[in-house]
This record gives sequence, C-alpha cells and structure tokens, in this order.
Amino acid sequence: MGLEFPSYVLAALTAAGGAIGYVRTKSAPSLIAGTAVGLLYGLGGYRIDNSEPYGVELSLLASLVLGGSAFPRAIRLRKPVPIMLSVLAAYGLVTFGDAFRRTL
Repeated sequence: MGLEFPSYVLAALTAAGGAIGYVRTKSAPSLIAGTAVGLLYGLGGYRIDNSEPYGVELSLLASLVLGGSAFPRAIRLRKPVPIMLSVLAAYGLVTFGDAFRRTL
C-alpha cells in the first residue's frame, strides 16, 4: 500500500463532504468544489496506482486547492468543517509534498 490509498481516501472524503454540504445547505459551490477536488485526488491515486506520471503532482495540487480555500476559512470562522478540511489539506500537503520532494 503506497500513496494511492491516502489519495483515494481523500478523494472519497472530499467528494462526500461536498455532497453533504450541498444536502445540508443547498450550496452548489460545496458540491462543485468537493467533487472537483475529489476527482483530482482520485485521478492522482489512479495514476499512482498504475505507475503513470503526475499522480503525486495531481494529489499535491488537490491538497493545495483544498488548503487554499480551507485554511483562511478555518482561521476566520473557527468552525468544525473548515478546520477538518484544513486538517485533510495539511495531511495531503505533507504526504504528497514529501513524495514530490523525494522525486526531485
């Protein structure tokens, strides 16, 4: 089990979170953003799993996008959902950032 597993887990969590956000608040941006970030993580995991290029980079990009939206909201609002999204983004940044650094 390598980096594909965390990528798939983050894909499922972000996509499910976007869907839950939409159901709870009727927020289309939550659904779109959660699905888009989930797809990036899923595609990254697929590419890692099949030894294709740019899998780690796609998962790192997904973490950057997620962190870019979640970190400021977590700091400003101090609510559980943005904080949890920030934790997921931070995990992805550390995990995939370290893997990307090792390939340089």
